[in-house]
Amino acid sequence: MHLAETLMALGGAFLAAGLAARLGRRVGLPTIPLFMLAGLLLGPNTPGLALVEDPTEFALLSSLGLILLLFYLGLEFHLDDLIGGGRKLLAAGGLYLFINVGLGLGFGFLLGWGSREAFVLAGVIGISSSAIVTKVLVETGRLGRPESKLILGIIVVEDVFLALYLALLQPVLSDASGFAEAAQKFGIAFGFLVVLTAIARWGAGLVGRLVETRDDELLIVTFVGLAVLSAGVAEKLGVSDAIGAFMIGLILGSGKAGVRIQKLVHPLRDAFAALFFFTFGLTIDPGDVMSVWLPITLAVLVTVVGNLTAGTLSSRIYGFGPEKASFVSLTVLARGEFALILASMAAVAGLDPRISAFVAGYVLILAILGPLAVSRAELFAVGLEKVFGRFLPERPELTGNEDGDAPPAEKKGQNQAFEGISTKS
Repeated sequence: MHLAETLMALGGAFLAAGLAARLGRRVGLPTIPLFMLAGLLLGPNTPGLALVEDPTEFALLSSLGLILLLFYLGLEFHLDDLIGGGRKLLAAGGLYLFINVGLGLGFGFLLGWGSREAFVLAGVIGISSSAIVTKVLVETGRLGRPESKLILGIIVVEDVFLALYLALLQPVLSDASGFAEAAQKFGIAFGFLVVLTAIARWGAGLVGRLVETRDDELLIVTFVGLAVLSAGVAEKLGVSDAIGAFMIGLILGSGKAGVRIQKLVHPLRDAFAALFFFTFGLTIDPGDVMSVWLPITLAVLVTVVGNLTAGTLSSRIYGFGPEKASFVSLTVLARGEFALILASMAAVAGLDPRISAFVAGYVLILAILGPLAVSRAELFAVGLEKVFGRFLPERPELTGNEDGDAPPAEKKGQNQAFEGISTKS
C-alpha cells in the first residue's frame, strides 16, 4: 500500500470508529463492541467498501494500542489498593476468579479445541472488562456506594491475577517442549514480574524522579518511550509484551507523576486502543463467527451463571442483600479488552483460528448485554433471592442517601474493609 493510501485508510479507520461510537452512545452502548463492528463492516470479509484489504498493515499501530491499553491498566492499579482492601477483598476477589476462571477452563476443555486453547479461554471467560465496568459505574451514579467499592476491589484482584496469568500463559502459548522448557520460560516471566514488582514497591519514587518534569510534552515522550521499550524488552526475553507494558505502568503509577501521566496518556490510550479494537474487527469473518455460534451461546450462558453465582457469594462476604448482589454480579458481567488481547496473542501463537471468531462474537454479545442487564438489576435481584436466598441476609436492604453513600449503619462495617481501594477513571 502506498503512503497516500495508507494515510487514507488510517484516517478512515479512526473516523469510522469515532462515528460508530458516537452513534452507540446515543443508545447507551459501550464503545468497544462498536469499534469492533466498524472494523468488521469496513474490513475485507464483508461486502461493500473495504478500507483495508490486509489487516496486518495495521499490525504495528494496533500493537501500540495494546501496549498503551495495558500501560494504562498498570497506572490504575496500586499495590496499596490490594493491601488496604484486607482479607475480605482477597476472599471476595479470589472467589470471583476461582469460579469464573474455573468455569472457563472447564468449558475450554469440554470444547475439545486443545489444551493451550483451553487455558486461553479460561482467561477470556474468567476476567471482566475494566473499561466497561468503570463506565457502567460512572453512568449509573453509584461509584461511591459500598457495592461499587466491592466491584472495584474485584477489578484490583483481577489486575493482579492478570499479570500472573500472562506470565503463566507465555510458555503455554510458545508450546514449550517438555516440563523443563516450560518451567524455564515461566521462571523467566515470573522473575521479570518479581523484579518489576519490587521496583514498583520500593523503587517507584526513584523512577518517578527520573521521569518527572514540568513540561507535559517531555513527560509524554518519556513515558511512551518507557512503555514501548519495556514491552520490547519483555518480548525479547520471551515474555508477553503485555506484561512489560503493564508493569512499567504499575511502576510509574506508584510515583509522584502517576496522576499526571494517567491524565496525559488517557487520550493516547483512547485513540490507539480504538485502532486496536478496529483492527481486530478487520480480522473477523462473519461466516467464521456463525460457525461457532453454539460455543458462543453456551459460553455466554456459562458466564451469566458464573457471574451471578460468584457475585452473590462475594456479596455475602460483605453482608449485601439481593439488590446489591445483583448489581455486583451484572456490573462485572461484560467482557472486553482483555479477551481481545488474549485472542490476538492466540492468533500470533498459531492456536486454533476458531478462537478469534469465538472471542469476537462472545465479546460483542457480553459487552452489549452487560450494561443493559445492569439497568434491569432489580429484576435479577428477585431471581437471586429465590435461588440464593439462604446465602443472602434476610434483612431488607438499606438505601443510600442522595450523595450515593450508604447509610451510616451500613457504612460502619464497610469503610475499614474497603479503605485503600481507589476508584478508576
